[in-house]
Amino acid sequence: MHVTQPPPASLPLDQLVGVGPGTRIRLTRLELFTVQDLLFHFPIRYEDRTRITPIAALTDGTTALIQGTVTHVRGHRQQMMVDVSDGSGGATLLFFHFTPAQRAALRPGLAVRCWGDVRTGMFGAEMVHPEYQLREHADRLPPVSAQLTAVYPSTDGLPQARLRALVSQALTLIAADVDAADVDAADVDAADVDAALDGCVRAALPAAPGYLAALGEIHQPAAGTDTAALADGTHVARVRLAFEELLAQQVAVLRNRRRQKLEAAAPLTAGGDLTQVMATVTSYRLTNAQRRVVQELDHDLAAPRPMLRLVQGDVGCGKTVVAAHACLRAVRSGYQVAVMVPTEVLAEQHLLSFTTWLAPLGVRVALLLGRRPAARQREAIRARLAAGELDLIIGTQALIQSPVTFARLGLVVIDEQHRFGVRQRLALKEKGRGASGEPLAPHQLVLTATPIPRTLAQTAYADLDISLIDELPPGRLPVTTVSLPDSRREAVIARVAAACQAGRQAYWVCPLIETSAKVAAEAAEATAARLRADLPRLAIGLAHGRQPGAERAAVLAAFAAGTLSLLVATTVIEVGLDVPNASLMVIENAERLGLAQLHQLRGRVGRGRAQSHCVLLYAPPLAGHGRARLALLRATNDGFRIAEQDLALRGPGEVLGTRQTGEVRLRAADLRRDHALLPAVQALAAALLDEPGLLSTLESRWLPRGHDYVSV
Repeated sequence: MHVTQPPPASLPLDQLVGVGPGTRIRLTRLELFTVQDLLFHFPIRYEDRTRITPIAALTDGTTALIQGTVTHVRGHRQQMMVDVSDGSGGATLLFFHFTPAQRAALRPGLAVRCWGDVRTGMFGAEMVHPEYQLREHADRLPPVSAQLTAVYPSTDGLPQARLRALVSQALTLIAADVDAADVDAADVDAADVDAALDGCVRAALPAAPGYLAALGEIHQPAAGTDTAALADGTHVARVRLAFEELLAQQVAVLRNRRRQKLEAAAPLTAGGDLTQVMATVTSYRLTNAQRRVVQELDHDLAAPRPMLRLVQGDVGCGKTVVAAHACLRAVRSGYQVAVMVPTEVLAEQHLLSFTTWLAPLGVRVALLLGRRPAARQREAIRARLAAGELDLIIGTQALIQSPVTFARLGLVVIDEQHRFGVRQRLALKEKGRGASGEPLAPHQLVLTATPIPRTLAQTAYADLDISLIDELPPGRLPVTTVSLPDSRREAVIARVAAACQAGRQAYWVCPLIETSAKVAAEAAEATAARLRADLPRLAIGLAHGRQPGAERAAVLAAFAAGTLSLLVATTVIEVGLDVPNASLMVIENAERLGLAQLHQLRGRVGRGRAQSHCVLLYAPPLAGHGRARLALLRATNDGFRIAEQDLALRGPGEVLGTRQTGEVRLRAADLRRDHALLPAVQALAAALLDEPGLLSTLESRWLPRGHDYVSV
């Protein structure tokens, strides 16, 4: 009877020769668990050990392979010097750390081959701690490699030679598996699938090698290979693997979209045209862009399949009021709404906004945070939610806890989605309920005030329809931005005083410099104390993440009401605050923040009709990236341009958020470098959706533990 064996690529690394408990622990540090992981652990550079250099031809500052005979060993306990000659000249091998066994092994008369950096010493060419091989006779030394030698990212206790040996085993295993599949009738389908997948990729990339050949070219390239192209990812072998990885990611999100679109959702059609209804309570006159997006949401919500829509737009464009339209539509259709946000500050601001807008229309709104309100009140809120006595609940991750249940959840709104992990969003989605309590997929509305570059949107959010609010409310003036060294602090304080004395309000932000929120809070408290001493006539408030929630909410409410002239805060105010009278933003240590966060903070001003200003204080001297970030902020208020530059500077994981990196944790591909592949990737992904064998192979290669990253 034929027994199906697990494919070699899925084997744990402790099944390889030479991987004991210690090596396995070190491999785990590199997040290497299976043979497949090892195959995708790509070299960072290459060494040319394909030819032996005569010792007489060695030059200072180069790296070379030499071969000769040990002629003399000398030195003392702290230093060992081994003289080597090859007939053309002599060199000295220097060892400052060595064992007695090494000293005993390096005997005169032995043949030695060495690889190392060359320097010119007092007596000629020297190599310090070279790699070496010893044999009794030169003809017993192994043949000189015909391939370039890979150098891998490693960790303490895991030498390069060990990594190379393991990679070589991995390549041999999968090559042997393919050869066996060619002759084993039981596995012929697997071989056919591999060949078919190679054929699909080659149809899109005619010059591309096959999958196994590409891996071989990357790990064991032949002499003369363009190592610069291998290192920077432009070599055809790397491009071929990048294409396939992007294909696997794209197929995963498209399959997820298809799966979700097959689920049933409640059509939310009650209420008619709510634009006028909302206008009476919000005092907002929607822009054309907002009207367009509201219509797109209404169309999706009316369908019996779940809406999956991302609404993005620059700071201040009015995403929240658009979301409020969708919430009112859901409530008037007899369903509940959950609004999940990443911070208590944003939850408090949304509570204020949604209560102001929707409570007059009969919508019952409540707030649920991790530790607020008190335990008995939280229990009462959960009971009312389960009984259907609340229409709209706003909260942080507290909403996904198991005690939270809904009577008839019909719409989920995720604000600042890049702050959440995927499993958190999935947990909230699974709480969907129909009018009779039956499981029913809720409609999903995802909001972001961090514009997502088109390249990322095409990959990480391919399962979502995207709406864009590309218009700011009328009368808004672009924020004028300047950057100043912190030696100009006194002048900035005078500018704050002048703005507040003219009836305006200001923010002074102290970013999180250390990893501790306590340190950040202490820095904000110290800054507030100094500013109170410098500006005794101003009413100054303080807000940070370690304050009791009620105290922080009271401070923010006082600032919004105009009772406070200056708000000193950490980055907890990055999103959510809308105070039209605030016209000046000061950000300390601006060089330490990313572009997206700086743009978000700057977006707290410029919400009224007065000219607003942002001052970026920095500690000189500025490094190259810091200088580039501040220069771009001075040059533009365009969030999409800033997001594209942020992608170029920091990469997709940072732009999408640190908890979100699993969605773009690419090993062969780089979205900045490989974005030109996306059109062909998308076309092929759509064509493969009905090819289960090919999809299974793609997932097993590229998403063995991460396919659930996109199951939201």
